[in-house]
Amino acid sequence: MSFTNFKIETDGDGIAVATWDSPGRSMNVIDAKVMDELLAIIEQTTADTAVKGVVITSGKDAFCAGADLTMLEGLSRAFAELAASQGEEPAMMRFFEESRRWSVLCRRIETCGKPWVAALNGTALGGGFELALACHRRIAADNPRTRVGQPEVKVGLIPGAGGTQRIARMMPPSDALQFLLKGDQVQLPRAKAMKLIDTVVPKADLIKTAKEWIKAGGSAKAPWDVDGFKLPGGPVYSKAGIMVFTPANAIYRRETYDNYPAARAILQVVYEGLQLPMDQALRVESRWFAKILRSPEAAAMIRTLFVSMQELNKGARRPANVPANQLKKVGIIGAGFMGGAIAYVSALAGVDVVLIDRDPETAEKGKAHSHKLVTDQINRGRATSADRDALLTRITATADFVALKDCDLVIEAVFEDRKIKEEVISRTQNVLGEEAIFGSNTSTLPITSLAAAFKDRARFIGIHFFSPVERMMLVEIIMGKETGDAALAMALDFARTIRKTPIVVNDSRGFYASRVVGTYIREGHLMLTEGVPPALIENVARMAGMPVGPLSLTDEVAVDLAWKIVNATEADLGPAAVDPKQKALLSEMVEKRSRFGRKNGKGFYDYPQNAPKRLWRGLADLQPNKLNVDDIDIARRWNRRAVSRTRSLRMCAKPMSVRFSASVLRLLPAELFLTLTAWVLRILSRCATISPKLTGSGSSRRSFSSTWRTRARRFMAASRQQNVKPSPRT
Repeated sequence: MSFTNFKIETDGDGIAVATWDSPGRSMNVIDAKVMDELLAIIEQTTADTAVKGVVITSGKDAFCAGADLTMLEGLSRAFAELAASQGEEPAMMRFFEESRRWSVLCRRIETCGKPWVAALNGTALGGGFELALACHRRIAADNPRTRVGQPEVKVGLIPGAGGTQRIARMMPPSDALQFLLKGDQVQLPRAKAMKLIDTVVPKADLIKTAKEWIKAGGSAKAPWDVDGFKLPGGPVYSKAGIMVFTPANAIYRRETYDNYPAARAILQVVYEGLQLPMDQALRVESRWFAKILRSPEAAAMIRTLFVSMQELNKGARRPANVPANQLKKVGIIGAGFMGGAIAYVSALAGVDVVLIDRDPETAEKGKAHSHKLVTDQINRGRATSADRDALLTRITATADFVALKDCDLVIEAVFEDRKIKEEVISRTQNVLGEEAIFGSNTSTLPITSLAAAFKDRARFIGIHFFSPVERMMLVEIIMGKETGDAALAMALDFARTIRKTPIVVNDSRGFYASRVVGTYIREGHLMLTEGVPPALIENVARMAGMPVGPLSLTDEVAVDLAWKIVNATEADLGPAAVDPKQKALLSEMVEKRSRFGRKNGKGFYDYPQNAPKRLWRGLADLQPNKLNVDDIDIARRWNRRAVSRTRSLRMCAKPMSVRFSASVLRLLPAELFLTLTAWVLRILSRCATISPKLTGSGSSRRSFSSTWRTRARRFMAASRQQNVKPSPRT
């Protein structure tokens, strides 16, 4: 029998080698055709008495990247169609059986009666690693780039082919839960220490070692299928088990406020599965997998973090009529924290950089920031001194604008002051080449108005980075009214070169990200002025899914920066463009109290040394009226503002530009990063319940309102029961 995705060969010792090499793909992924063929191989080798065992490996650099998530999306669509035609019960039964095909197949390998060895020549993730776990032996080729893991939770799913059950039987449940909930991709030394990999050998010996294990009489039974098997961490209801699952549940709720159904399902599946025989445990896992797969959170995260990300990486939004740009030199004007970091990521990508500032000394300080960043990488063992020397050689620090003449792209990253930016634009265009593109890193000033100072407005575009640039993956590409295709193509090519995720948005004040964040922060400020207790504002925001409350976020980005933005908005658009209550609050905080946020140790919070931050007690003095907690419909207020802002955001967002995310690619359910970009990306991953136009979802605003109201009431009820209340003065 011939196969499309596999090549199978049997040697004279009766050992079959199945090589997985899907045509037309850079990596092997699991789809319906792969499942059909692998099942046929299992049945064929099991029935053939001449075959003593099977080695499965890959013909590509990696073993398997996991399931094709578009296939899983298709299952949900098929369910909806079948439910409409035949009813929900038969549709659900079909959905359940289809969603667990890979799990059944892996269990068939495990119980076929012949030894299977996974010969991992490279990375194995998700369903690919679950296939390896189902084999009776896992041997990996020594390669520092190889990673293994179960990252499903990062796209709102759980391992659905036995990952939760086999891993929880290989190590203590505390270690298994940490591994599964974080979605870590671990290197081979750690994987071997965790007993996820049995042996690591040189690449040349991989298949040979696998065959030798079979010839030596390797067992065709998994440890958990052997009579007398004992769980590594003891029974669930033992003293040790209670010490794991009770605090694990509490930690999960503390960190996520129950906003991640997949993380909750992993806890539940491991807890239930460890009390059952393997076959029943796998069925429990499959039921939860099917449930989570149909959740709106999983649908939004799959679409955002995988499908749309793939579209972006393939050049979505890039003008097809513009040839690809090979950037050789980039100019950065402004060698401060932001400009220095942009220079670093550009040089890291192999691009020559001209770093400009008002004098050579200041420019050199910006270059020194790159030196520090690379040195940090050297100290972690991720770079060498030679790497640092090569990177620094690519950065030229100077005060001479003439050095920009050969640049393909110039980005200004000077202070957020219109006059300063216009002066920089004027000086730059006198030396810039005719084909060069000029980009502004402004976070709030409209690109169209800044472009008015540039001689060729078609070559002027906004390129907005987020701090810290070396960690934040998001870049906003802002189109002015006269921005041309060449400028857009150059900006997107640059973002791709430095390995950032770009979104293309229309020109409006605050663009997309700052507008979303500004609305969130402003609403927190207004609620404070109306007398809502600060602790309630912060906690309900987190219960609604935000990683940090609006008052804390203001401190993180700087209270004085918020004050400057309000003043700049009023100067450009008039008094009606700002809320007088917010302006008065920020004026009090900045001008009268000198509370600038975390950077000077005092803002809406106090930041005592060697102690956790705490809400500033003086906030009570800024509230002439103090509302009773029981009389506040706080959810309704959040909802009204969010829906109102969503309507206006439709005007600034390009049709497919906000169907993305990047750092949530870095978000972990147990590690919520308190950063501006992380918050924006979280909002986008939850957009399915806000705006169908933004995300392609059909969810109604009513479901969004209900979610917020339910969570707010739940928090207030819990606060009364547990005495979690703000102090009388706050």
